[in-house]
Amino acid sequence: QLQASGGGLVQAGGSLRVSCAAARRTASSNAMAWFRQAPGKEREHVATISWDGGSTSYTNSVKGRFTISRDRTKNTVYLQMNSLKPEDTATYYCAVALKAVAGTGRDEYRYWGQGTQVTVSS
Repeated sequence: QLQASGGGLVQAGGSLRVSCAAARRTASSNAMAWFRQAPGKEREHVATISWDGGSTSYTNSVKGRFTISRDRTKNTVYLQMNSLKPEDTATYYCAVALKAVAGTGRDEYRYWGQGTQVTVSS
């Protein structure tokens, strides 16, 4: 129900945009988010956007560099990543929340995409 795409290999300082298309009934009225998981580490929250796009939140390490957005007509959420750093290397997962507004906890999210790999070289 969630299809992520757009990952790849980029040099440090570069940009990348990942996308996640959701089935309408699973996402149109719910908050969506991006999480990431690096090898050997826990999955961590990256960014969340409310159902209408009116509210966003970011983990401190990506503030000012990443932007989450959504197109409700396409049931798609995006993560624009600028000024990428090697420590941003991870598998990025999109998720749909249980509610219209959600936070950073993994248990707030019901549906998960398969993940897309982002690798930042130094």
